Amino acid sequence: MNVTPDLIRGPCLPQPRIPDQVQHDNLKTTPLMKLSASTLTALPASVQTPAYKRKAHAPGVVHLGLGAFHRAHQAMVFDRLLTAGDTRWGIHGVGMTRPDLVEKLGAQDGLYAVRVADGQGVTWQVPGALWRMSVATTERDAVVQAIAAPTTRWVTLTVTEKGYTPALGQLLLDGLRLRQQAGLPGITIASCDNLQGNGHKLQVLVKTAATTHDGELLRWLEAQCAFPCSMVDRIVPAATAEVLAAAQEALGVPDQCALSTEGFWEWVIEDRFADPADAALLQSAGVRVTSDVHSYEEAKLRMLNGSHTAMALMGAVTGRPYIASCIGVPHIRTFVHQLMSREVAPHLSRTDWAEYRDALIARFGNPYLKHSVHQIATDSSQKIPQRWPPSVLGQIAQGASFEHHALAAAVFVRYTLGVDEKGQAYALNDPQAHSLMALGAAQRTESEACVRALLTRENLWGTSLPHNTAWITRVTHWHQQVLQYSVDAAVQQLSEA
Repeated sequence: MNVTPDLIRGPCLPQPRIPDQVQHDNLKTTPLMKLSASTLTALPASVQTPAYKRKAHAPGVVHLGLGAFHRAHQAMVFDRLLTAGDTRWGIHGVGMTRPDLVEKLGAQDGLYAVRVADGQGVTWQVPGALWRMSVATTERDAVVQAIAAPTTRWVTLTVTEKGYTPALGQLLLDGLRLRQQAGLPGITIASCDNLQGNGHKLQVLVKTAATTHDGELLRWLEAQCAFPCSMVDRIVPAATAEVLAAAQEALGVPDQCALSTEGFWEWVIEDRFADPADAALLQSAGVRVTSDVHSYEEAKLRMLNGSHTAMALMGAVTGRPYIASCIGVPHIRTFVHQLMSREVAPHLSRTDWAEYRDALIARFGNPYLKHSVHQIATDSSQKIPQRWPPSVLGQIAQGASFEHHALAAAVFVRYTLGVDEKGQAYALNDPQAHSLMALGAAQRTESEACVRALLTRENLWGTSLPHNTAWITRVTHWHQQVLQYSVDAAVQQLSEA
């Protein structure tokens, strides 16, 4: 689904405004002013702001994982529903481990600016859907009570792949138990993380937290709650000093929580809701509701996320800071195009994959998105298992080439050295960082042994690839090329083959 920038942003609704010049003159005399509910009416007319009352109703959505992605994606969808007059979509946002972010957002009354920038132009919007905030690690009971609140209809999650722990299942189950005991209706619990079959995985996680005494609760859960699978797509880099400065210039007041994103966004969700009427509401806001989430899910994981990881690792090792820096190099651009076309697409069920591929390559090059390669390389050990092995196994089954994935895997091995080709050290931000770096430390002197040690990890590659001689041989070959020459030389050699 290609959603135009105008569709996501919507028109600015007419409302009384202070002339721009007066706004800025007034703001200059009060240097301590910042983005907040009290300064909304003083923002320039070019900035879209909430046209609804934010304090008149209780939140209807509890969101776990109050990071940049949610605030520039689902929160903006819910903002559109609120703008349309449906007051049930205000958010109680939960920071899982970031009290500092919650404090900053709280100081701004849950408001923040989003720069939407691409080839169509640049616009600024202040979504108003974030009404309340908590921190899971220090305010667990408040989160449980929020899930159990009579007004809550949805729980959404962006907690990343590594966040699906027994503690998460227990948190959700505790809130759902209170709902069931109070005689309240069930709710929709929607995972929006990059996990295949994310709704099914989340439902199993919640059920696993139950005890032998929870039979009635589980029957209520099965009958009244819904765990739809979903796929979300939008590139939202972590905020930078440049974005914060641009926000202050555009708004006329400081905003410590500003974000930058692209015009494109996509949310595909399974037609499985506690309240079936929600399907039409979401569709009215630009969400695709379907019984076939899988085809979109696998395309995003393997095409967007798979190539993102490959480029991020290449960028980290070559010293290129951003994804746009990588895709701007002709041989890396060719590599990504070939990776998606030759080794990923043959195993996808999404029929418009060629258009999706071309759109992705254009999006990767968006100069406004300073998407750090090290941010994307974070938690690679948790991401690679879903992004690369399925395509490699598909190619092996067809007797086809998997050279691009083999080179990507070789670059991953090189990445575990923790130092780029310019001699600059970097940290591996990964749950398995210690063991990965321990295995990769000797790769300059014992190359084949290090490659084999990393490729035999079933938690990375599954149960089949660690025993596939052809796979190990080709990764070893490309790793030697990378070490002897460079990442760029190896990528150029393959792209020209």
